[in-house]
Amino acid sequence: MLSTRKFSTASAAVTLVACAVLSLPQHAWAQKASAHCEEAAGLGVLASPLSPWSGAPLRVVFTTEKPFDGELSLTGPNGKVAAKSQDRQGGPPYFWYAEVPKPAKGKWIATLKRDGASDECATLTREIAVQSRPQSPGSSRNSVWPVRNTWNRETENIYSAWIEKLFDAPLEESLSWKALHEVLRDEKRNVLFNYLGAREDQQKLYIQPDCADLPYFLRAYFAFKMGLPFGYSKCTRGSGGQAPRCTQWWNIEKEEPPPAPPKSQSPAPGVFGLFGSPPAAAPVRAVPTRPKSLVPGFGFYIRRTIADGVHSGNGRTALDDDRTDYYPISLKQETLRPGTVYADPYGHLLVLVKRVPQTAEGAGVFLAVDGQPDGTVARKRFWRGNFLFAQDPALGGPGFKRFRPIVRAGNGSLRRLTNEEIAKSADYGDYSMEQSKLSVEEFYDRMDDVMSPEPLDPVRALKEAITSLEEQVNARVTSVENGRKYQGSSRGEVAIPDGASIFETSGPWEDYATPARDLRLLIAIDVVYKFPERVARLPDRYAMPAGKTPADVKAELEGVLAQELAARKFSYMRTDGSEWTLTLKDVIDRMKNLEMAYNINDCVEHRWGAPEGSKEAATCKQRASSAQRAKMSEYREWFQDRRRPPRG
Repeated sequence: MLSTRKFSTASAAVTLVACAVLSLPQHAWAQKASAHCEEAAGLGVLASPLSPWSGAPLRVVFTTEKPFDGELSLTGPNGKVAAKSQDRQGGPPYFWYAEVPKPAKGKWIATLKRDGASDECATLTREIAVQSRPQSPGSSRNSVWPVRNTWNRETENIYSAWIEKLFDAPLEESLSWKALHEVLRDEKRNVLFNYLGAREDQQKLYIQPDCADLPYFLRAYFAFKMGLPFGYSKCTRGSGGQAPRCTQWWNIEKEEPPPAPPKSQSPAPGVFGLFGSPPAAAPVRAVPTRPKSLVPGFGFYIRRTIADGVHSGNGRTALDDDRTDYYPISLKQETLRPGTVYADPYGHLLVLVKRVPQTAEGAGVFLAVDGQPDGTVARKRFWRGNFLFAQDPALGGPGFKRFRPIVRAGNGSLRRLTNEEIAKSADYGDYSMEQSKLSVEEFYDRMDDVMSPEPLDPVRALKEAITSLEEQVNARVTSVENGRKYQGSSRGEVAIPDGASIFETSGPWEDYATPARDLRLLIAIDVVYKFPERVARLPDRYAMPAGKTPADVKAELEGVLAQELAARKFSYMRTDGSEWTLTLKDVIDRMKNLEMAYNINDCVEHRWGAPEGSKEAATCKQRASSAQRAKMSEYREWFQDRRRPPRG
């Protein structure tokens, strides 16, 4: 049940009849005033499920473009307030959330009371009809799921609010899941849990994306629930000094044809085949096709069609290219919303999930989630160690991007808006080439300004950077442990790819080796280790203590750095299952060892840089072959120089 100011007449009719979304005021002047108030606030409303009923929790979200204090309340058929919240989240969009676990059948009123607004705009309301039984939409013959809404500012804002709530937790809490479906099945987080009334989130759909899949899986899941258009491009990975290019575009109404089945081959007849019956042909394996029913069809589409169709090249397309799934935006608090995608130049993608404003006690922070080859989904902070940036046409167009809106063309088919159309759109208007004009240092300086407009206390800023490094190290603990478990399955040696393919391949090496993650970790270590020097070099960017020179502050920061690195500890599981504890100082001291610690065929002790012959390394039982170590020695310069080689 979605209430927005723009969707097609047909969609509105279906929604109003089936869901009893909204009963507008009877008087024309009241309608006009209400519409004016809602448009001024940039209001969007979501009531979940699509057809509210008494056997499922009623969840309501109000989103606005403008920040203001207010209270969201849900009033039942008996006239009593059953739930209310003054907790305004996000920014922008800003949103309020309220929930009634067991709503009674009848008419409910959702009310947002605004503090400081004019009398005519102080109260924004929606009527919600709660039925006694669930209703669910059927499947569509001509689409993976039926389209009943359109992408616009309101649906985008609800998408952002859904993303933020899905991955919300206190800043200091570490969030990680073994697969995306774990968080989607959490009805306390997922506002759209069983939204369609078909128990769709209880059918154990397997949703486990890697980093390139994650933005598409989140977007497709939301579009599936909300009845919105969705599509994806088939792109190259880029080579020969050129950015990736997208050659085809498929969508839920024009599906990518399944691959042709492999041709059957009859074995060549031997001597005895000259007499008697010829040998039987090898059986042809059937190519799986999408089930026609709604929920299984969606599961197949996301798990097979999208996952097989997209890769990291989709995110690195040139910034001025119209034939892409993403478009670049300007770097502002207003544009960097939950759901925004970050594509780094080396193939990693992350999705913004929250902005934490700067306060007197701490720096501003952007939080994001990413997927790993082993299926892990984790939350992390924006900083130089996670969000790599470079300006090189051969690497493509990196930076922050949003999904390109999909609209209905005049002939009834689906199409994507061009960059020019997005720039002129009242609902979007955020296409920008700003990031293409920034050097690496200018990009990070600009992001510092967006996150923390006021100068930062240098000690506090250093501790924030150390915390980000600590999060990255803890994420590596999970990745290496997954590799240890794979080793325990006795599946034999994993082949090491050739050249640059160690960073971008498929199979067990992609899932359990960590060359790309370790390169990022080495870059992160450099950022933290050189932070005192950066402050001394750029004192104007920090709130320097009165009476102290940059050299004084640099010396103080070096002392704080040493203390923090020695105090922050973590543990990993050794080969024999025993725990071994290290400090962040140990990690930095082992930088050289970590340049060759990514091979899944090495024991975990070696992968954490344990010195040869040490007590820590005593439990090591497995090492990569001499041939593989020779390859790694050849590739070591990439890690020493903190750079990935060009593709191709």
